[in-house]
Amino acid sequence: MSQSETESTESLLPPSKRAARRILQRAFVLTGRDRQLRQHIREARLTTLWILEDWDLVWRVIIDRGKIEFDRRPAKHPDLTFSWQTAGEFFSRAKESGSPESPLDLAVNPELQRVARHLLKCFFGYLGHVLRNPVDGAGESLL
Repeated sequence: MSQSETESTESLLPPSKRAARRILQRAFVLTGRDRQLRQHIREARLTTLWILEDWDLVWRVIIDRGKIEFDRRPAKHPDLTFSWQTAGEFFSRAKESGSPESPLDLAVNPELQRVARHLLKCFFGYLGHVLRNPVDGAGESLL
């Protein structure tokens, strides 16, 4: 990785784990409001576990008939688990325009793959927006 790529990845990282949690939560709030995504997940019921290994961040996202619920506690029996080795790798996905493919290789069920693909694409789009403009709905800084 070149020095400029390393610097651009580091510039995407939130300054702290607390800020990262707030940014993630805001991105999921925005994701849950997306009408197109809600159309794709209106029949789905699943629990996902998300892990950033190097920061020891774990959270679950529950999809229940078009509603998305973010919870900071880990899921006991998730339907899908998304794991990233580093926070830099995770946050760099927000910069990419395409849907991340690697976590979906483990999902055998085509319906779960479809839902997960839509969820990830929408979430990373909103995460990129929140990273560029880290404020909540009231205009308060998330950092």
